[in-house]
Amino acid sequence: MQRRFGVAHADTTYSGRMDLRCSPVGRFHAWLAGLFGGPLTRANEQSVATSVRVYANGHGGVVWERRFHRCAGGGERVVRSTKEIGTDGGLLERTDGGLSMSLDVFEEDGTLVFLSRRFHLMRGRLRVGVPALLTPGVCRVTHTDLGHGLFRFTLTMAHPLWGETFHQSGVFIDPFCESAS
Repeated sequence: MQRRFGVAHADTTYSGRMDLRCSPVGRFHAWLAGLFGGPLTRANEQSVATSVRVYANGHGGVVWERRFHRCAGGGERVVRSTKEIGTDGGLLERTDGGLSMSLDVFEEDGTLVFLSRRFHLMRGRLRVGVPALLTPGVCRVTHTDLGHGLFRFTLTMAHPLWGETFHQSGVFIDPFCESAS
C-alpha cells in the first residue's frame, strides 16, 4: 500500500468497479463544486467500470484521475485531484479549479484513512476558507488492502445537518502485484 502513495509514484492505472451514491444535497454540491473543478459525481449507480490513473505532477504532488466509464446520462465522467504538501506542511488535496481540503492521514485497523479538516477555495496565493455548513460534509477516504493484489477504495461525505451526502466504494486491481491477475 505504501507504494501507492509515494511521492515518486510511477505512472499507474488501477481498474475496478464502483458503487456510486449521493443524496439530493450531494447532487447539488457536486454540481456547484463542478464549477471549481470539483472531484465529485452526481451519479447513483452500481458496479460502474472505473479506472484510476495515478501520476506525479512534476511539482511534488500526485494526481489521482478517476474515470467513471459509461455513467448515466451518457459518456464518461472524469474527476481529478492532486495530493500535495500544503504551505502548513500538512497534506492538501486540490482540484484543478482551486477547490481544496486539508487532510489528516492515519492508519486505523490496517486501513489507510484520509479525513478532511477544512475546505478552501484557492486562486494563486489567495486561500479562502469555506464555512463547514456550506460544504458537502466531512470527507473520509479509506484504502484497504484486500490481499492478492486487490484493494478497496471508499469515500464517504457526511454533513452534520444533511447526513450522508456521498458514498462511493469499489474494489481495484493493483497492476504491480503479480497475484492481481
